[in-house]
Amino acid sequence: MPKTSARLLSLLSLLQARRDWPGALLAERLDVSPRTVRRDVDRLRELGYPVVAMKGPDGGYRLDAGTELPPLLFDDEQAVALAVALQIATTTGAGIEEAAARALNTVRQVLPARLRHRVDTLRVTAVDRPAIRPEPQMDSDVLMAIGAAVHGREVLRFDYSPVSGPVRATVGTSEGCEGTPATPPGSAAPSGSAAPPAPPRGTPPQTPRHSDPPPPRRVEPHHLVTWGRRWYLVAWDLDRDDWRTFRADRITPRTPTGPRFPPRELPGGSVAAFITARFRGIGATQGPDGVGGWPCRGEVVLALPAAEVLRHTREGIVEELGPDRCRVVLGSWSWPGLAAAIGRFDADIEVIGPPELASAFAHLATRYAAAGQPRAAPNP
Repeated sequence: MPKTSARLLSLLSLLQARRDWPGALLAERLDVSPRTVRRDVDRLRELGYPVVAMKGPDGGYRLDAGTELPPLLFDDEQAVALAVALQIATTTGAGIEEAAARALNTVRQVLPARLRHRVDTLRVTAVDRPAIRPEPQMDSDVLMAIGAAVHGREVLRFDYSPVSGPVRATVGTSEGCEGTPATPPGSAAPSGSAAPPAPPRGTPPQTPRHSDPPPPRRVEPHHLVTWGRRWYLVAWDLDRDDWRTFRADRITPRTPTGPRFPPRELPGGSVAAFITARFRGIGATQGPDGVGGWPCRGEVVLALPAAEVLRHTREGIVEELGPDRCRVVLGSWSWPGLAAAIGRFDADIEVIGPPELASAFAHLATRYAAAGQPRAAPNP
């Protein structure tokens, strides 16, 4: 590539990296004179790039958004990154799979032969983990509407559809993703949430009454995130006066949007910490030992080498105590759940603590012993 063209490509890449660039800093980064920078800026303008000059003692340049798409210029790293991003777009669940494939083909056709060869040699096969049932596909228009409200910090009104089909407990919130911690299987219900009494035997089923549709939700949208191939909206619920997470595939935005709002501080300090903690159904805290935040934490000694336990432990602490013994600290939803997770290692277990974990092992032992007894044959 001629030196001038390479310099133009580098200049364009710098202008895209940040909003404002002082002229002197651009000249220093490109190792040219300020006059050469001015000439290169003029060449970019001739190609259709709207580069605006800023006056003053620290005057510089800014790349504004244009009304027409000028010729695209990519350096080698950008071309490879774009090819990878478009090829893995099929696993985002955003409903853009076909558009991503067409975009990759379009970009490939306008690339120089050298970069086209590099892109062609990089073939990425995006394989998603199997699911019990198909994951919901997002409407890209809905994602754009939610994203626009997040970007503009405008109150969003939407209808929230109910869950259809069987509920699958794969995250720490209820399937409705309303920010309320779900009660894990086998654990007690939260205080004040007693289940309604069962109707007497023989009572005829009641015909459900037709009720008015629920009013639209009103939220301050803060973040649009992905978790496990699903899209979620993190928002401040104005009617419930609390943070909530909503499944984006169940959102039907209403127009127009509401007034602008000032940003709020998200619990946990970052959206990653908030989502991770919320989907575990606990507060946005993480202990220094790496297993903090789980409702139940326990410590045991397993009669297994530490290396073997580490291969099957994604979270927690594994400490080697000898060639065939290790200390394990893990967390889980409930004490029976934690005991069952530890029991899967099929090794002798010594419970260090707490007492609730030992009680959970005894509880499971009784249950498993009963399950292992032969059932009596039914009477003919």
